[in-house]
Amino acid sequence: MLNDIQGRSNSALYRAIWRWHFIAGLVVLPFILLLAVTGAIYLFKDEINDTAHRNLRFVEPAESITLTPSQITKAAIASHPGELKAYTAPSAKDRSAEVDILGVDGLKDTVYVDPYSGTVLGSLWDGGPAGSPAMYVVRKLHSLEYVGWFGNRVIEAAAGWMVVLVITGIYLWWPRGRKVGTFSIKAKQGRPWWRDMHAVTGLYAGAVIVFMAMTGLPWSSVWGGKFYDYAYSFGLGIPDGYWSDLPVSSQPMSDAVDHAPWIMQNQPLPLSGAETGLPRTLDAVATTVEAMGIAPGYTVSLPAGRTGVFTASVYPDDIDFERVIHLDQYSGEVLYDAGLADLGTLGRWSEWGISVHMGQEFGLVNQIVLLSACVAMVMLCISGAAMWWKRRPAGTLGLPQVPADWSIPRNLLLVAIALGIFFPLVGLSMLAMAGVEWAIYLSSRRPQRAR
Repeated sequence: MLNDIQGRSNSALYRAIWRWHFIAGLVVLPFILLLAVTGAIYLFKDEINDTAHRNLRFVEPAESITLTPSQITKAAIASHPGELKAYTAPSAKDRSAEVDILGVDGLKDTVYVDPYSGTVLGSLWDGGPAGSPAMYVVRKLHSLEYVGWFGNRVIEAAAGWMVVLVITGIYLWWPRGRKVGTFSIKAKQGRPWWRDMHAVTGLYAGAVIVFMAMTGLPWSSVWGGKFYDYAYSFGLGIPDGYWSDLPVSSQPMSDAVDHAPWIMQNQPLPLSGAETGLPRTLDAVATTVEAMGIAPGYTVSLPAGRTGVFTASVYPDDIDFERVIHLDQYSGEVLYDAGLADLGTLGRWSEWGISVHMGQEFGLVNQIVLLSACVAMVMLCISGAAMWWKRRPAGTLGLPQVPADWSIPRNLLLVAIALGIFFPLVGLSMLAMAGVEWAIYLSSRRPQRAR
């Protein structure tokens, strides 16, 4: 008797999880495809940018020493009049220097200059950390920022659902009794072949997909915002620094630099102590930060107004060398200097996770592993859609049937509540889906009027 009850309970739980896995998979499928395709492209943004803009980004190394930052920026402004916003030093001997200029048309361009001769190689509309206009578009599509705040939240919900789909998929695959979860594609054709393809792909790529989803969530608005706040509140993100002893502006660091460590982006910039006197020269600032050991390829952002500061920052592939230095624009005093080792535990973990997520930390191996996961995500979408298309009765969606008594297994309800709390937008979408299903159920039970 007990075994029969347990069997019915397990069967009900299996059917309920299968139904939610099925529906959620179809709903988020287009967004997972978007994340996979744009993510796969963005993994190789540096290689793509270097190939597409080789004449701008590379120079012939010379025996002579490089020009000073002021000479390089002067040459850039002479060919591209406007307001100097930032200078990026060459990251290697065969790399050009980059100068960000706000033009008279109100647009910011990046001017590329040969650091040996001062020859201006050309310019591109400033793509920020993406490095080019094309990769800027890919980055914005990846986060759906073109749709504004709503798009960002849709992508956040899709990332949360990716985790849920992997968990529920492993549960559905798990061996039960004499049924053995397949480790290889055994079927030869038809729906069974697509089923095996779906199961095997999810089995081997699931852990990497979960990692990609979780390391991408810090950029999201709701989950990422709460993670940032909690990490800071518990002293595990970025420890108190200049904002606890020195006057600060209302300008966050993300507005001043193109690419700062994620955990620092929302922190306010400090203010320069005096508003009189002559500002330090760009050459003096560059000399100071280079003497402090900042990594090659660093960027110096110019002060915003009379109370602004110079900010030198670098975000290399090896995040052990990431660094942010703020200097008083008049005295040249170092107001703040922080690298990876200065962050709290969650700050370091999130920085490492983001670096791996972007394919930076372990070079080509990192890129290939994540590219394989992106291809797997595409295959999961294709195989899932193919299975649905082949099983659906003609003229219907072919959704798994709801239990006649609308009973919800208690274990599933507890798991759903826990997931909804951890992923708030997943919880909201669960409630929305449940509301739609309940409305459909009620409408199907409404008595039909006699004609």
